Amino acid sequence: MKGEEKIKGLSIKVGPLGENDRLLTLLTDQEGILRVAVPGARKPKSSLAAASALTFLELQISGKTSLKSIRQMKVLKSFSKLGERIESLAAAQAMTELCLLVVGINDPQPKILETILLHLERLEKRRIDPTFTLGSCIQSCIHLLALGGYSIPLNVCCLSGVTIEPPIGNWDWLCSFLPSEGFAIGTIPDAKIQLNASEFALLQRLIKPNLPVKKNGELMGPINVWIKLLAIIDEWIENHLQRSLSSLKILRHAYKEYIT
Repeated sequence: MKGEEKIKGLSIKVGPLGENDRLLTLLTDQEGILRVAVPGARKPKSSLAAASALTFLELQISGKTSLKSIRQMKVLKSFSKLGERIESLAAAQAMTELCLLVVGINDPQPKILETILLHLERLEKRRIDPTFTLGSCIQSCIHLLALGGYSIPLNVCCLSGVTIEPPIGNWDWLCSFLPSEGFAIGTIPDAKIQLNASEFALLQRLIKPNLPVKKNGELMGPINVWIKLLAIIDEWIENHLQRSLSSLKILRHAYKEYIT
C-alpha cells in the first residue's frame, strides 16, 4: 500500500493513547527515536497487544501525519525475562532511558541500536548474577554515552593533560572524579569519589567491547567497586545531560545491601 514502510526498532517506552490505543516509542536505525500509534492495542485479544517495552519489533507503519500508525507487527526478540528481577529490569531501563537522552527524533544513529541490543542480550543471559548485572549496566552506559557524544574522558588527566596510566599495586596512587570535567590524578579537595589504581584500571577496561572476566568466568572486581563506578556514571549523566535517570537510582538502592 502506498505510504507504508517497514521498519525495525526496539520498543523503549509504551504509554496510553486515547481510549483503546497505545503510544509506542522506538529506537530505530533509520529515524532515531520514533513514536507511533498502536491502534486498538489496549483492547482484549488485540493482535497488536505485543507492543510492550523491551521488545525488538518489525513493523509495518503507515500515515502521512507526524504520528504514524502500526498496521502489522512481528516480535523479533522479547527481553521480558529481564523483568523477573528488579536489578536486571532497572539495568535494562537505564539503557533505554539513556537512549532517550542521547538520541533525538529524526536523528539516525545506527550503532546505538546495535549496541543496546547486544548489551540487553548479554544481560539476559546472566541476569541472575548480581555483579554481572551491575557491570553490564555500567559498561552499556559508557558505550552509549560515547556513541551519543558524551564520553567520560578516561585516558587523560582533566587538569594537567597527562596520560592516566594507573600503576597497579601502588596503593598510594589515587585519581579524583570531578563530575563536570572528568578525572584528575591525585587527591582533589571536595572530590566526592576517588579511585585507586586497580579501580581506575577496571573503569578504563570498560571502554572495550567485552566485560573484563576472570578465567573462571566471573567478573573482575568486587561488587562494592562496581557500586562505586555506578555512582560515577550516575553523576556524569546528571551533570552533562542535566537529567537524573530514575532507573539508576533504583539500581543503586537495590544494591544498598552490598555496600561495605
